[in-house]
Amino acid sequence: MRRLLLAPAILLVVASAASGQGYPARPIRLVVPSAAGGTPDIQARIIANELGKQMGQQVVVDNRGGASGIIGYETIANSAPDGYTLGYSAFTFITNALTYSRLPYDSAKDFQLVVRGVSGTNILTVAPSLPVKSVRELVELARVQPGKLSYGGPGGGASQQLSLELLKSMTGTQITQVYYKAIQQAITDTMGGQIQVVCDNAASMLPHVLGGRLRPIGVTGLKRIPAAPDIPTISESGFPGYEMAPSSGYMFPARTPREIVLRMNGELNKALKSPAFAEKVVPAGSLITGGTPEQFAEHIRRETEKWGAVIKAAGIKAD
Repeated sequence: MRRLLLAPAILLVVASAASGQGYPARPIRLVVPSAAGGTPDIQARIIANELGKQMGQQVVVDNRGGASGIIGYETIANSAPDGYTLGYSAFTFITNALTYSRLPYDSAKDFQLVVRGVSGTNILTVAPSLPVKSVRELVELARVQPGKLSYGGPGGGASQQLSLELLKSMTGTQITQVYYKAIQQAITDTMGGQIQVVCDNAASMLPHVLGGRLRPIGVTGLKRIPAAPDIPTISESGFPGYEMAPSSGYMFPARTPREIVLRMNGELNKALKSPAFAEKVVPAGSLITGGTPEQFAEHIRRETEKWGAVIKAAGIKAD
């Protein structure tokens, strides 16, 4: 009789756990597929702090950098789908699937998207010694001197590379890429005049732009940057439709219960709207997006289609 009385109580506990009502019952790990100190890490740590305050459990950032984020994404994919491993999705999540012939995970099947977080922007700059003061003048010079101008940055479909490759494809120009393992060295060489063009995220470029070490000619997103409102967008500079806005978001391993996904979606949307997060990302031109898991999935689909065409036309491969 006692066993019969206990049975409904056990079923109630199981149902409660499955619905996510007792979640989270322990700390959550947030896997960031890049090294500590970079933009993804900084943003993720602010979000982790906000989630911890909201959910009453510590959210611990676990940096798994290397191999264009592949190590981190593989870690997320192979984790238990119980809601206690959350993953940061960077722009490389899209481009890896387009540039690598083989990955240790399936981008379409091994992850459950939770929310799109931020849409970023890059700043296109030229060496101070180059007689160019606008994107239109850069394009005109590149047409007069095909293949003579060069830009620096990493390969493999990085946003810095695709920013230039998109411009080249839209204008029919030839600007030669000089490959660098670290974008910082490309920035240094552009300041020194060894190469003529470099493009990187706004947070990285603003100190050099405001200090006069690089000449900004365009913002790759669709809106100007609050911290440097005089820099026009490339789209408004005579190239309508141009947009490079590398976005990030958050995801769980596949098969994470829907109730937990929706709970985390709500918590992340709240954290993204926090003053602590907005004060860090908005001045540098990032747009806080948020939304539903389905909206994030649709964004990934559109970006995959767009950049897949650019990558194919440019012949970009990562391996």
